[in-house]
Amino acid sequence: MYSMTGYASRAGSHRLGTTILDWDWDMRAVNGRGLDLRLRLPDTLGFLEKSLRDRLSDQLSRGNVSLALRLRIAQAETVAQVDAEALEAVLAALDLIQSRAQAAGVLLQAPSALDLLAWRGVQQQGPEIATIPPEMLGRILLEDFDALLADFSQVRAQEGAALAGLLAGQLDEIARLTAAARDLRDARSADLRAHFERAMALVLESARADPGRIEQELALLAVKADLTEELDRLEAHCAAGHALLEAQGPVGRKLDFLTQEFNREANTLCSKAQHLEMTRIGLDLKTVIDQMREQVQNVE
Repeated sequence: MYSMTGYASRAGSHRLGTTILDWDWDMRAVNGRGLDLRLRLPDTLGFLEKSLRDRLSDQLSRGNVSLALRLRIAQAETVAQVDAEALEAVLAALDLIQSRAQAAGVLLQAPSALDLLAWRGVQQQGPEIATIPPEMLGRILLEDFDALLADFSQVRAQEGAALAGLLAGQLDEIARLTAAARDLRDARSADLRAHFERAMALVLESARADPGRIEQELALLAVKADLTEELDRLEAHCAAGHALLEAQGPVGRKLDFLTQEFNREANTLCSKAQHLEMTRIGLDLKTVIDQMREQVQNVE
């Protein structure tokens, strides 16, 4: 069982010549009725979107998932490489400037070697992101993303295991309350019959009635008030719930439907109870079922 909620982050780095690529992944997910993928990528990495979506769709079936990638480019500390042609052009321009300044009687300070090295184009730069082959860049980033996705899946599995434990406990509590309701049936039936007989006695005092018909009406009321079917279905739903917790693959939708069935039987039990202790059991059932429904919303 997997939870729909989860978070994972990862930082990576790769060196291409004198250029260092640094990046950060950030991935998080919350509950959702279906699978909604939202990706935020640098403009130059739009070609990765389909591959990322395919990988996410293979691993996830439900949830609102957001994935962000931040990429930085830095220049490694290496020996400066000088572009000879660019340097000659800069020196020629400086010579022209110095000649014009001297002719005008203006004294200029001569630039240092570091000033010349900082001049645009004199020092050779590493490749820009746009010059890196997309296949190479995609391979580097996707390999790292696979590790991120594995971490994310592990987090979801851990949260799913915790959810499974909570849900198993809630199913056990529903089973316990169902057993308590079943044990209470005989006492409830006797109380109901006594109640119906007292009501019929009041009717007989004020009106003439056929005793046989009265027995039929009492039997009919007993059938309508019988809770056997509801208790049987509650027990069957508990068994189905435990089976789903052991099943492989997404089970969130099935568990959500099962909680609706649980709630329907609990409502029927409360409406037919006509008995204080049975009503209390029904209300306790509704409380546990509602707690279970809230947890199920997190299950993939």
